[in-house]
Amino acid sequence: MTPRIRVYIATSLDGFIAGPDDDLSWLTGETAANPGGPTDPEALTFDEFIDDVGALLMGRRTFDVVQGMDWWGYGERPVLVATHRPLRGPLRPSVVAVSGSIDEMLTAAKEAAGERDVYLDGGDLIRQAAIADRIDDLTITVAPIALGAGHPLFAGLEKPYPLEILSHRTFEGGMVQIRARPRR
Repeated sequence: MTPRIRVYIATSLDGFIAGPDDDLSWLTGETAANPGGPTDPEALTFDEFIDDVGALLMGRRTFDVVQGMDWWGYGERPVLVATHRPLRGPLRPSVVAVSGSIDEMLTAAKEAAGERDVYLDGGDLIRQAAIADRIDDLTITVAPIALGAGHPLFAGLEKPYPLEILSHRTFEGGMVQIRARPRR
């Protein structure tokens, strides 16, 4: 099977992947919209998703947020961070900075992933890859919360981005996971 460019991300009901100031407490805090796991056995958990991933291409803002958390769910996989600024702090050996066009960065990520998939993470990179028609598969989990402001997932697309819905699954707490692919 050919390695794919894949997205796995959560969004609020009103389309934000993070609240103001990169707030993710709506996903991880005490008031999290998702207090439990999937109620549908066919839902794709992060652990199942990441098992197929050979490398990540991550936006700088996303990297800075994740690096500041106690959680690192990527193991020793290569993490390519799209940035024009030096990366700070103690870095894991698997983390490297990359720059260039979305096509150049995705090519580098595919090389790093070998025969496995590339996990594309970060709103700006996802939009760039959607515009360039480079995404193969999207798993978007919609949380039953409206944030009203923050960082939108698809704002800034140059034209409509039609998707074919492959499936939808439920999680405890009312989250709905949508698996889709671009209609080409």
